[in-house]
Amino acid sequence: FSLVILLAVTPHLGVVLASVATDWYDTVLPSGYTLQHYRDALSHGLTVPSIINSLKYAGLATLIDVALGVTIAWITVRTKLPGRNLLDALAMLPIAVPGLVLAFGYLAMTREEQPFDFLIGDNGDPYWIIVVAYAMRRLPYVVRSASAGLQQTSVSLEEAARNLGASPFRTLRRITLPLIGANLLAGALLAFAFGMLEVSDSLILAQKGEHYPITKAIYNLNAALGNGEALASALGVWAMVFLTITLIGTGMLLGKKMGAMFRA
Repeated sequence: FSLVILLAVTPHLGVVLASVATDWYDTVLPSGYTLQHYRDALSHGLTVPSIINSLKYAGLATLIDVALGVTIAWITVRTKLPGRNLLDALAMLPIAVPGLVLAFGYLAMTREEQPFDFLIGDNGDPYWIIVVAYAMRRLPYVVRSASAGLQQTSVSLEEAARNLGASPFRTLRRITLPLIGANLLAGALLAFAFGMLEVSDSLILAQKGEHYPITKAIYNLNAALGNGEALASALGVWAMVFLTITLIGTGMLLGKKMGAMFRA
């Protein structure tokens, strides 16, 4: 178990050390340390635009995930429609398919004269295709969390509202959604956080600097001459801090251990 923990933590420690190292050649640990790389990373010309882009991409993708996730979860948990199990399996499919495969698939479908070429805007702007890619990649998080919330909520509460004359939409809005709100928020936070740090789709679909999300900016910084590797590592540490805070906040929100978050 200790070996597994060590193997999991070592890459993160390497990134942290690289982000604070001034000189690190042929030694186990850096020979000098500085925090200047963190300030330089945030002030670099690529950083702020890439953060803004990631917020736009991940924010809209999360809204799509919540809308689709609630719909899919409600169909699979609250109805007896034929094919609901297949729908649930399809919603989980993005977890099983490698991100690079999905990214190249989106790229192929949005080429000129292809069925979804309208998702590429003027001047090759990949905004909508990146949003769709992010949404599909993180949809399973919201579906699982919404399904868990519905399974933990008694259907009798919804039936009582319907018997008192509430429409299905009003019942969903006034009864169901408030009851599963914590689950939805947890799933949305995870979808947003992992969308902000999505790698595969970002590297393949964003080709111009003005469209870079944060992970593509990190990749480009790493290839820059001079202190590019240190700046990329520092920006990576900022990303790890953001993700850690999100995961801790999500666990506190549900009052459960992260491993039990999506259990019914």
